[in-house]
Amino acid sequence: MPTVTMIGGGQLARMTHQAAIALGQCLRVLAGSADEPAASVSADVVLGSHDDLDDLLRAADGAVAVTFDHEGVPLELLRGLQDRGVTVRPPAEALQYAQDKLLMRTRLTELGLPVPAFADLSGEVSAARAALIAFGEVHDWQIVLKAVRGGYDGRGVWLIDGDADAALAVFDDRSGGDTVLMAEQKVAMARELSAMVARSPQGQGAAWPVVETVQRHGQCAVVLAPAPGLDEELAQRAQQMALGLAAELGVVGNMAMELFETIDGDLVVNELAMRPHNSGHWTMDGCVTSQFEQHLRAVLDYPLGDTAARAGTVVMANVLGAEHEPAMSMDERLHHLMARLPEAKVHLYGKSERPDRKVGHINIVGAPGQDVEDVRERAERAAHWMSHGIWTDGWDPHAATEEEN
Repeated sequence: MPTVTMIGGGQLARMTHQAAIALGQCLRVLAGSADEPAASVSADVVLGSHDDLDDLLRAADGAVAVTFDHEGVPLELLRGLQDRGVTVRPPAEALQYAQDKLLMRTRLTELGLPVPAFADLSGEVSAARAALIAFGEVHDWQIVLKAVRGGYDGRGVWLIDGDADAALAVFDDRSGGDTVLMAEQKVAMARELSAMVARSPQGQGAAWPVVETVQRHGQCAVVLAPAPGLDEELAQRAQQMALGLAAELGVVGNMAMELFETIDGDLVVNELAMRPHNSGHWTMDGCVTSQFEQHLRAVLDYPLGDTAARAGTVVMANVLGAEHEPAMSMDERLHHLMARLPEAKVHLYGKSERPDRKVGHINIVGAPGQDVEDVRERAERAAHWMSHGIWTDGWDPHAATEEEN
């Protein structure tokens, strides 16, 4: 069977490896250390850095394709792989738009896709500062400052709620350094959505139902699938936007288009990711074809799988490390969760716990007729228990055991 190499040894590579096993494959991973989530389960691990061309070439040797669980590989190295005949999916020509937010905004504007108003702050410091002031004044300083490259999960994003001094302080603190900034108009949004699609080298495309993502502290905390109450026409528009963009950019594999649904009922593109994505974890238990299997199908140029949901409501809740690690072990917390909520599907990443670190997620597939808020409550209750060792409804597992005895 063909070998696929995934650059990065995180949880996305780990879950892609699970899908690879079912397809008769062993996913090769390039990991920074042997204890990374994917490296600890794969039999084919190359230890090295995604910033080193020799390490990338060692990982790619004999593989039919190279893909990614993050967007951090420098473009010049990806082009170096391609120049040496390595099949890179998605190719550097597409991945650049997931790496560089300013480049992405510019390209989407050229294609006529809806994006927030934005300003390039990458030039000479005094000119960039003047551009920030002009942009901020036009938008009453209801703006967002973003790192053009490298930001994720709330990092590299500064919300400026009308405070010009705060915006200038952020700019002045980072001007002249390695962080290049851009400014965007703050969108008056009703909620955040994600349209996940996949595309094969032959141009076959497939779209999952559009989901609502709930963010806390800049991180995705909960995914509601499909997005509750989303107008069908708007959902189809989001899917077509994502499929059309993937084709235009030459994406191969998965692509997540993160969107704002505005208070006026329109769509605005926020971010792009060209890999498996947190907003697609619900598909592992809630869809005919998971995002991880689909990504492999696309990278291998297999026919794409059915993206239909298995239920009317599926909710994913991330398990995030608590501020203080619970005294109860993860194993014991898992034991109690299974006993109390046997319908909860648990996915743990084999990562140590630290504050706000994604260490797993919980999927709950709703039964026919179940209300989305009921399914969401159980998924969030389960995830909170796994994070903190505390039931949000006050239930004490040890007291319950004593009563039963």
